[in-house]
Amino acid sequence: MAVKGKTPAKRARKAEENRLRNKVYKTRLKNSIKKYEIALSNNDEEAAKENLIQTISVIDKCVSKGVLHKNTAARKKSALTKALNKASY
Repeated sequence: MAVKGKTPAKRARKAEENRLRNKVYKTRLKNSIKKYEIALSNNDEEAAKENLIQTISVIDKCVSKGVLHKNTAARKKSALTKALNKASY
């Protein structure tokens, strides 16, 4: 059953476009988190703080694009911030 005038072929094309766009944002997010975790594991607090700010920005962009749910984003940001605070002590 087509959704309000959209043919199945168009739905398939749009789904593929969305999948590729989402893949870009998810990869960017994963790389940002890895960069942050590396800085954190190297006990480089300044770099970790800077990477945390960048990572939170990427997470927020993912939410605005519909790649992540807002609660998932909040959970990720909380966990990353908690890790930095734990490492600071």
